[in-house]
Amino acid sequence: MRICVDIQSAVAQRAGVGRYTHKLVQHLGPLAAASGDELRLFHFDFKRKGRPFPVEGATFEASRLLPGRVVQQAWKRFGMPAFDRFAGPADLYHFPNFVRPPLRRGASVVTIHDLSFLKFPETMEEKNFRYQNAKIRQTVRDVDAIITDAAAIADEVSELLGVPRDRIHPIHLGLEFDAPTPEQTAAFKRSRNIERPYLLHLGTLEPRKNHLFLFDVFEALSASDFDGDLLLAGMQGWKCEPILERIAANPRIRYLEFVPDEDLPALYAGAEAFVFPSKYEGFGFPPLEAMSCGTPVVSSAAGSLAEVLGSAATVVNEFKVDAWTTAIKATLGSIPDAAWLEQYQWQQTAKKTWDLYQRLLA
Repeated sequence: MRICVDIQSAVAQRAGVGRYTHKLVQHLGPLAAASGDELRLFHFDFKRKGRPFPVEGATFEASRLLPGRVVQQAWKRFGMPAFDRFAGPADLYHFPNFVRPPLRRGASVVTIHDLSFLKFPETMEEKNFRYQNAKIRQTVRDVDAIITDAAAIADEVSELLGVPRDRIHPIHLGLEFDAPTPEQTAAFKRSRNIERPYLLHLGTLEPRKNHLFLFDVFEALSASDFDGDLLLAGMQGWKCEPILERIAANPRIRYLEFVPDEDLPALYAGAEAFVFPSKYEGFGFPPLEAMSCGTPVVSSAAGSLAEVLGSAATVVNEFKVDAWTTAIKATLGSIPDAAWLEQYQWQQTAKKTWDLYQRLLA
């Protein structure tokens, strides 16, 4: 069989959906080679600046006829031209980034990572919401199968978009994150002038991450409960102004802004606890990464978090300050259950995805 995966997001970035696509196809390639099937990885590269990553067992296809953004605008306005006119023929097409573009032939699979725009429509502009809402409903109607990152999101897709549950296939993502040495952690702290114990939160500064509630929780902790700082890392996002104002008002809250991937293990490992009161997550990499570095986690149960973190983290089912301060105090000094993390393997993510391809084409 011939499988075509749209890797535009992976070529453009290594975070979010791009990270998922990158890791997935790296582990799909050997499966394709072992089965004698063809795996084609497609992206637009009008400016000839694409830098595809090596994937054993796969071939890369790039379209240089038109800029990808021009084609995407044509899809948005006119519903044409078909994706396969650029990517070529395949038995099955996988679109890892929520939406299925126009397609003339072949079976199709889409990955819907979350439904944050439906759960929290106030987090985007009205015109973008209308477009996203229309396209996601068209997508779930037209595709042959839907992949989600967790069973909780599969249930939401079924409930909110009216999709039969047997057409939705939850497949957990993988985790590849190595704990740092004590020397690496100490060196990172010195480089950032981190001298006091700290609680850590990592995520884009935006309302969905619930920073303002996090600040309330932190400020409710007395010095006898926790005599240290709260460190934040992440890019500035949608409606972040009130968050920045609260940071500026409290010298014990430090905003490190963007922290490079190579420094994240030391940042996690140096924390006394990782605190994650997000209002919604489709999967939730940061708390898993923190636990893989030996740092205990206190998290909300929102979205898929209760499912993904299980009993390895302290999961709080309500947004009440006293419940969170109690949870943090009880968690300090604990050690996460490393065995829980063993289930998150990209090899298994790819194998379950490949098995779905085969069932659809059987």
